[in-house]
Amino acid sequence: MELSRRRLLVGAALGGGLVVAWGLRQRPYPLPLPPGEGEVAFDAWIRVARDGVVTVSVPQLEMGQGISTQLAQIAALELGADWRQMGVVFAPVSEIFANAPLAARWAELWLPMVPGDGIEPATWLPRHWAEEHRFSATADGLSLAAYETPVRHAAAGARVLLVKAAAKRWGVNAEDCTVSAGLVRHGQQSLTFGALAQEASGLTLPDPLPLGPPPAENPARLPSGSTPPFPRLDLPAKLDGGWMFAGDVRLPDMVFAAIRHAPVGEAAHLAGHDAKAAKGISGFLRLVEGPDWLAAVATNSWAAEQALAAVAPRFSVHRPISAEKIDGALDTALKAAIKQGGQIIAKQGDPETLLGSKPPYSQRYDVAAAVAAPLETASAVARLRDGRCEIWVASQAPEQTRRAVAKALDISVEHVVLYPLAAGGSFDARLECPHAVEAALIARETGKPVLLIYTRWQEAVTAIHRPPLAAQIEARVDQTGTIAAWRLRVAMPSAAREFGARLLQGASRAEAMAHHQNAHADPLAMEGFVPPYSFALTIEQAPVSVGLPTGRLRGNGHALGAFITESFVDEIAAAQGREPLSYRMALLEGDPRLAACLQRVSALANWNGGHDASGQGIACHRIRGGCIAAVVTARRGDEGVAVDRIVAVADIGRIVNVDIARQQIEGGLVYGMGLALGSAPVWNGGLPMGARLAALNLPLLGNCPEVVVDLIASTADPEDPGELGVAVAAPAIANALFSATGLRLRRLPLGSEE
Repeated sequence: MELSRRRLLVGAALGGGLVVAWGLRQRPYPLPLPPGEGEVAFDAWIRVARDGVVTVSVPQLEMGQGISTQLAQIAALELGADWRQMGVVFAPVSEIFANAPLAARWAELWLPMVPGDGIEPATWLPRHWAEEHRFSATADGLSLAAYETPVRHAAAGARVLLVKAAAKRWGVNAEDCTVSAGLVRHGQQSLTFGALAQEASGLTLPDPLPLGPPPAENPARLPSGSTPPFPRLDLPAKLDGGWMFAGDVRLPDMVFAAIRHAPVGEAAHLAGHDAKAAKGISGFLRLVEGPDWLAAVATNSWAAEQALAAVAPRFSVHRPISAEKIDGALDTALKAAIKQGGQIIAKQGDPETLLGSKPPYSQRYDVAAAVAAPLETASAVARLRDGRCEIWVASQAPEQTRRAVAKALDISVEHVVLYPLAAGGSFDARLECPHAVEAALIARETGKPVLLIYTRWQEAVTAIHRPPLAAQIEARVDQTGTIAAWRLRVAMPSAAREFGARLLQGASRAEAMAHHQNAHADPLAMEGFVPPYSFALTIEQAPVSVGLPTGRLRGNGHALGAFITESFVDEIAAAQGREPLSYRMALLEGDPRLAACLQRVSALANWNGGHDASGQGIACHRIRGGCIAAVVTARRGDEGVAVDRIVAVADIGRIVNVDIARQQIEGGLVYGMGLALGSAPVWNGGLPMGARLAALNLPLLGNCPEVVVDLIASTADPEDPGELGVAVAAPAIANALFSATGLRLRRLPLGSEE
């Protein structure tokens, strides 16, 4: 039977039934979140209770980016609900919640697709794959792109049915009724959503649905520091300590586990330990061995840690990773690429002809591996009973976590139940959750529910890193001094392919490194290396294996590419005696939105061209449909680099929630500052040196700069603001330090080459 959109929205009212995934293949699926007592489910997205509370399903990980508030806001505006009666629930995995836009972005690299006749593989097949694999990962800032439309349609459907129910009671035309503040009104009459929900669920929808205008807040309506019209739903619970993380879960008869992992290197495995040394520790229960880890289980976490320290696990590692090994591999690969050429990632125009044999501008840039370092370390709770495994964990890719647990336990994925929790930060660290697998294995051995929490040290030892790189960039200018062409060669692991092998193919870290770090070029890992400027260019990658697990980290390739691009543009401008802002403007012929950001930020920051050792530096960048420009004021202080002020202007299209957008850009700028000045442990003997938070040179509250963010009103499609600030921070700081000191720093972290 052919299904219209009205059938896609409603079909699971009154406690059960089937729903259909909106926008995907029209196939019914079980309702992932049945309504509770006194609730009516209008579909998989919206539930209305007798007391008028509207609950919105959130299939994405809330890790501080505010997606739970934004989806609830979208529903509230379309529904006409009272914001004080809005709530959210983190949804379990389901075909209904497939993240098709993210699957489409990643399809080129990893999805096992065979194009059909007349079907464009970049559109239909990723959507099909996402639905079949319950792929609802949170990444790349595509939550609104994936879920704004189905949430709006669900809310519009619920609103229409509530209005029809009220009109039926009053004997009036539905067109004469209005909805606002959680009430359906007609003249002096009004009824709450809760009073109408059950009756409304039995009615039918019109087709097409009458949708209101897309949600859009005007940035000028919410000056910095004012009270937002849609305050974050998670804020009160975070302030009073009620917000639940995995480490807060408590189950009957629960035990606590501590763990030690092998150093990083080839063929790492557990070599031995002194099991008898832990027997006198009060609360200690037992040890559990893994192939390259050892866990201690006790009645409390302190006893578990003391037991591990006492038994002193020993590991055998062949060729442990070291800073020298990483740098040596990058140097060798870069030299080979310079001599023979790398694999082409992007090309425009005829750069070879314009560059000639010896381009006048040529520099080497380097970036060290960096770690995400979220505030909450990896934590998970596991319980096995009746042939099922229950997992409480914060995961950006919940279905892939379920599959990994099922594989480790040799059970069906349908027998793994994942309860989604919020994360205390992630920065893409929680796209992979090996700690959930370890917790499940420990629970199987102990026969009890287990809480596993990594120490900060274990978080560092097991971290997946932003890939290190070495790059050679060359350019030539025309007779006016404007860049005519450049060539960028980058020696870097194919980190996105390696990550995809682990996440989507179930490869081990060793397998993923062996087959993906140095095999093929990686357009996704290098997507931020193509500058927004108008000149001929070629971008090449020399894939290289460095022996260190690499993957995704907030900012990803954009944070790497922007540092090189914006620093080198500044170098050439200085060599030509040109002012950095006007030099960039001349190169932005085809990007008026980014040019507008540059113009506005220069006025807002009182840009003086970086003259007279003012310590002002400028940079800009684009990520898909969003763009940003920033002016940083920095200097060399007694304790290293001091950043005094960051002013940024961003155009992220239509803005759903101004306050959250501003928060995300501010947070991204500070996070990017951390990546610019630290976040890079040095490896020796397979272990990170100085990997604790205090040693990573992260920004502290006392040395955070003044941050000013302005947003440009736009009607373009909404773009994620979370990574723009990360990308632009490092080059703006580097350019500011050049203004302040006359020294050009070409290695991240800045100052690490000194």
